Amino acid sequence: MEPDFRRAMGWLHTWSGVVLGCILFAIFWMGTLSVFDIEIDQWMKPATRLPPAAQALPLESFRPSLNEAIAARAPFWNVELPNDRQSVASVHYRSKSGAVSHDIDPVSGHVLPDTGTLGASGFIFPFHYTLHIKLMNLGEWLVGLASMAMLVLCVSGVIIHRKIFAEFFTFRPRKQSRRLLLDLHNLSGVLGLPFHIILTFSGLTILGATFFPTGIKTLYPSPRGYFYEANSLSFLNTKPGQPGAPVVSLDETFKQANALWGGDRPETVLVFNPGKTTGRIAFFRSTEQQVVMNRDVVAFSSTTGELLSHPPAPRPIIRAQRFLSGLHFIHFHHWVLRWLYFVLGLGSCCMIATGYLFWQESRRARQAGTFGFRLVEGLSAGSITGIIIATLAFFISNRLLLPGAHILGVERAALEVWCFYLVWLATFLHGWFWPRGIWVSQSAAISILAALAAVLNWLTTGDHPLHTLSHRYLWPVGGMDLVLLAGSALALLTAIRLARRKQNATTAPRQPAGKTT
Repeated sequence: MEPDFRRAMGWLHTWSGVVLGCILFAIFWMGTLSVFDIEIDQWMKPATRLPPAAQALPLESFRPSLNEAIAARAPFWNVELPNDRQSVASVHYRSKSGAVSHDIDPVSGHVLPDTGTLGASGFIFPFHYTLHIKLMNLGEWLVGLASMAMLVLCVSGVIIHRKIFAEFFTFRPRKQSRRLLLDLHNLSGVLGLPFHIILTFSGLTILGATFFPTGIKTLYPSPRGYFYEANSLSFLNTKPGQPGAPVVSLDETFKQANALWGGDRPETVLVFNPGKTTGRIAFFRSTEQQVVMNRDVVAFSSTTGELLSHPPAPRPIIRAQRFLSGLHFIHFHHWVLRWLYFVLGLGSCCMIATGYLFWQESRRARQAGTFGFRLVEGLSAGSITGIIIATLAFFISNRLLLPGAHILGVERAALEVWCFYLVWLATFLHGWFWPRGIWVSQSAAISILAALAAVLNWLTTGDHPLHTLSHRYLWPVGGMDLVLLAGSALALLTAIRLARRKQNATTAPRQPAGKTT
């Protein structure tokens, strides 16, 4: 216990950040990249870099893929239709051998070549909220614990920083390392404080069924009932049915949904229990023009085309939950706000990183060489610069691995993931066993790898920034390359500045014995 409340909050702020900062940085880093997950997918899947179609494909053009799902006895089949963020359509279903996904040419309707990658939507986005730890939902629980710590950090940070308004305008880049780190920490924390709180709270709300199941168990006989109501999926509550039933025309059923919506288009078409007597066809209305993830769904019998359900407006509590989900997922299409989320997400990463580094610099003179200090030093290196290096290695492996590549039975998509984790592990080991100059060397590595990723994209696809910026449908690819090059330049400047500071610190004359400053 500290002698006063403010010091107690300072202790809580410090140790919440030190203990869970490594997880928090990974969550916010991957969440920031997920703001542009579809655009990163286009960079990682060159076959999908196609101009949008002048006219939408008939839904029946996806019938061959649906027939494949029926033959594989898949429990569901769905197609995500093109929009202003992606020009291709994507079909998904699950067979006995695992998940199957195909990208569809928006003009011809043909299946595009499979690059063999999970991309950002298949790896980076799930990492953001599960850490890819599936055992007993341990990943989600760790994310929830770190999110609660983030709320604690926000509240305690406001309490311990009494001059919070003045700190908003205070930045002294030429001061000593500790002062510079603290200024950066305060500035990024104060500037993005509403963003930190709203995004963290909404994330906890989205995973509320995992973290707070008691209330759901009180109101619903099973968690599935809550899931159906929250997502307007009551039509899924049906028996398995008998196989061999036909699936009616997707276009004909869509005409009915289109009439109910007043002409709006769907973003997703789902066929549940395809080819069975209890099959369902559902159309999910596009919500790209609003913040609320409205989940307006129209469901039909897949065997007769009869309208089965068109849920009424949700209850206020469900609508509030969908509003928070919309804020978190940025499901709406607004490029200015999307870039604002990206910049504020990077600011969150900066706040976490500078807090970690300030803790080290304030204790280096007294604790350097101790086990605890070395442990935190290695954790901070791996969790800050290390995960950035690993992400860049993930992108580079995507450009270097040949289509269809496999090693020791490991397929190409898994090889990219293995590359990420092995490089990430190497950065932790680097921080633990060779801490001298760790920040200079890893910042230099970020600079080299980021530039290399952009150059490899040019060499392997021919889509250099000047070419991509001259074609509107290639802007996401050009934007990715420009962000990589900007990040490379920033990391290089950081490495140079850190090297100079280190050199100045080692060459500075020592004070004579008995003298003080």
